[in-house]
Amino acid sequence: MSNIVKIMIAAGAVLVIISVLCVGALFVISGGEPVDYLQKVYLRITLASRQAELDQAMFPGDTRPIRFSVRAGDTPRVIARNLMDNGLIADDVLFVDFVRLNDLDRELEAGTYFLKRSQSLTEIAYALTDSRNSQITFRIIEGERIEEIAAKIDGASAYFGFSGADFLAVAGAGAPIDPIFATQFGLPAGASLEGFLFPDTYELPADVSAVMLRDTLTQHFIDKVGTQIPLDAAAQGFSMYQIVTLASIVQREAVRSDEQPMIAGVYRNRLAINMRLEADPTVQYGIGFQNGTWWPRITAADYSNVQSPYNTYLINGLPPGPIANPGLIAIQSAVYPAQSDFYFFRADCRSDGYHDFARTFEEHLANGC
Repeated sequence: MSNIVKIMIAAGAVLVIISVLCVGALFVISGGEPVDYLQKVYLRITLASRQAELDQAMFPGDTRPIRFSVRAGDTPRVIARNLMDNGLIADDVLFVDFVRLNDLDRELEAGTYFLKRSQSLTEIAYALTDSRNSQITFRIIEGERIEEIAAKIDGASAYFGFSGADFLAVAGAGAPIDPIFATQFGLPAGASLEGFLFPDTYELPADVSAVMLRDTLTQHFIDKVGTQIPLDAAAQGFSMYQIVTLASIVQREAVRSDEQPMIAGVYRNRLAINMRLEADPTVQYGIGFQNGTWWPRITAADYSNVQSPYNTYLINGLPPGPIANPGLIAIQSAVYPAQSDFYFFRADCRSDGYHDFARTFEEHLANGC
């Protein structure tokens, strides 16, 4: 065998040994996944020159939320294509490469998200790894009626997957109400949940449905009211439906929460002697939506002209049901009113939100400005 052949064989052996060592080193460095490691090295080199694209939002000034869903089984490529279709990213391949390089392709989570075109591709990719961060902050203000809640849902249509009409279909008049809830609180057949949609600020899951929202609000009512208030109301001869009806009127009449017990006391005094409540908010409720509001300004003529079973200037006792959704203080005030011999009240002349109270109609007139 010639020396040249021997040298070639030796060189080949050395190359084989070096190759084996390199492969072994690569195997160790890659954690047993050399192909994956080499792919990421390539992606790292490729994406290094595209950092500006990764950090650039489609429309930096557009902060409107876009409801975006990732379904179970969606691949990074499918998600990327859907992001492009919604105008959230400009390059679906870049998205796939980025999540692959950063191991996010295994963390992309099924769920509903609220994304913005002001977010960069990088921010969107990380946002899609935890659907728990997608919450809907929804506030119901004390004294709002059910239609106003429905309008809020429509006003936040980018967040909700249902409409205000969908909500009214499960919570409005004639909707199928849980019979246990109806029996517990004395709701008559066909009644809406007006009055029982407890006012508060809620953090709702992104996939909340109309039924889920209804049940969340009514369960919060149950939790807040507790067990003692219904027992004490019953001992006084009132159902909780009657108490909530009275509380809704108190809520709309009172500007200051600390005055609610006194206003409730006036109405309880009137009920005790079968005197009409003559509450302006009940007239407003009877009118309904007018001049862009559910609580229109009324005149003295409306007291007799508004023909409605809710108009307490025309009917004795409580109206057929709640006129709004009262808060806990108003409900407590209806059950535990301030004790007084007042039968009248009117807004004081100081324009501070408080009222002047009177025992007789003559005193009431004297309190006028």
